[in-house]
Amino acid sequence: MGWGDVVDPQHAEETLSDFRDAGGTTIDTAYGYADGASEELLGDLLDGGARDECVLIGKAGISRTTGSRVVDTSRGTLLDQLEASLRRLRTDHLDLWLVHTWSDETPLEETMSALEFAVTSGRARYVGVSNYGGWQLVAAADLLRDARIPLVAGEIEYSLLERYAEQEVLPAASYAGAGLLAWAPLGGGVLTGKYRRGVPADSRAATGKHSGWAARRLGGNSDAVVDAVATAADGLGVPAAQVALAWARQRPGISSLIVGARNRSQLRTLLAAGDVELPAQIAQALDDVSAP
Repeated sequence: MGWGDVVDPQHAEETLSDFRDAGGTTIDTAYGYADGASEELLGDLLDGGARDECVLIGKAGISRTTGSRVVDTSRGTLLDQLEASLRRLRTDHLDLWLVHTWSDETPLEETMSALEFAVTSGRARYVGVSNYGGWQLVAAADLLRDARIPLVAGEIEYSLLERYAEQEVLPAASYAGAGLLAWAPLGGGVLTGKYRRGVPADSRAATGKHSGWAARRLGGNSDAVVDAVATAADGLGVPAAQVALAWARQRPGISSLIVGARNRSQLRTLLAAGDVELPAQIAQALDDVSAP
């Protein structure tokens, strides 16, 4: 999300190279990230044979070209944004294309017709939704099923600080046969513990267009959750970020985690979380302290 904005081309190239060397394949982006600069930079880095070795996830329906957040999930806008994304990414298809968010302004039938066209025209291999509630996800899946197209995935915010998805979205996705990709599994960086002694000047909560979102994860019960993660990390001898990611990765219904590393050092820490298995007692303690 920060490529072309807070992450410069050099750091992006280094991070992508290390990610691929480690066996990583799946890259998540969106039409609205950095006003298109994110996709353009990714297209430059994948130009050549690298594209065929990657699974590209794209999203449409949110833009900031006017300076403020605009949601438009109409068929025309979605397909226009899809075409723009393909041009920027220098590819003829996305492996997974998602509606970026729900909107009450457009009939769901119209929104899903854009996903249907994307598949039948070859512009997307698979489709799904992002930031949908439980009933919304099932309704979307039912409409696509009528067209013999599966809704295979949903993206949701999910972490030890945001477990609301367990109430409806996780069981709904299971019913619909869709895998869930958890975004912000580190709670905007809060679960790394870097805010325990204040807000660093260069942190997400201090600067940038998403500072308000990150700052809202601070305080309240989050202090107790962060302390519990830190205690578990000390006991296991690993960074707090790896504990938080391991917890989310082991949750039922979660297919994968979407992480955003700003540099190579962060990436190495996040990738190593794949080797961390939380003992049952620690997982239960984290469940208890973070229960919604």
